[in-house]
Amino acid sequence: MSELTAALPKTRNQKDCEKIKSPLSVLLRVLVWGAALLTFLSLFFLIGFILVKGIPNLKPSLFSLNYTSENVSMLPSIINTVKMLLLALAISGPISIFTAIYLVEYAKRGNKLVKVIRMTAETLAGIPSIVYGLFGALFFVGALKWDLSLMAGAMTLAIMVLPLIMRNTEEALMSVPDAYREASFGLGAGRLRTIFRIILPAAVPGILSGVILAIGRIVGETAALLYTAGTATKLGGVMDSGRTLAVHMYSLSGEGLHTNEAYATAVVLLVTVLIINALSSLAAKKLTKA
Repeated sequence: MSELTAALPKTRNQKDCEKIKSPLSVLLRVLVWGAALLTFLSLFFLIGFILVKGIPNLKPSLFSLNYTSENVSMLPSIINTVKMLLLALAISGPISIFTAIYLVEYAKRGNKLVKVIRMTAETLAGIPSIVYGLFGALFFVGALKWDLSLMAGAMTLAIMVLPLIMRNTEEALMSVPDAYREASFGLGAGRLRTIFRIILPAAVPGILSGVILAIGRIVGETAALLYTAGTATKLGGVMDSGRTLAVHMYSLSGEGLHTNEAYATAVVLLVTVLIINALSSLAAKKLTKA
């Protein structure tokens, strides 16, 4: 049928429509290409600027295990960043994913509780990070007597990224076709088995995209951690104060005495985020193929 249609001669109106393009259509196309080019150039300039400024200032002393005022080592901050990331994801990940499962798979459509939860999550996602930091300082540091510690910072960041992971997980679960559920129920599988064996594996790429966004926010956060985790440069336990890599870079640039080392820290921070995102994307592809 398509070959027959292609073989038919085009009418005069069709030829005129192909020759004449709407000015609005041309304008929208230019705007789309311009926005894409501007985004690419901005990203290229930002990454290039950081690499050009930071790579020449990388030196072995920046990776010493002990921080001093001479070497301003970033290795303790890297280790603290990994601790903070694992703690925050371990707390927020299960809660947000299970909440999304309830909203999509168990809650009735049109339920008022579901609307309240979604509205609350959207509200939390729009709150500035400094507000989270003040809340963490008042509650975790002050009321619970945790003092400035990695645990207080991790709990604050967990609350901060919880709506982000929850909303992405919810959208990923909703994108799974209902035919998957119906086929599983038709074969005699229960709801819980269907969720963990059929629905969640199909939604893994969308869930990991939310986790990747959360990782970027956790690694790059500074304002909330200044009030909850502190700026201590030593290594310690989860109940001890410690600075992350972003806080370390902020402190060096704020002092004005180690600007070159701050640029070097920015390079390491950028590379760390890129490696984590690459590993997450690779894990998503592996799980999807499995």
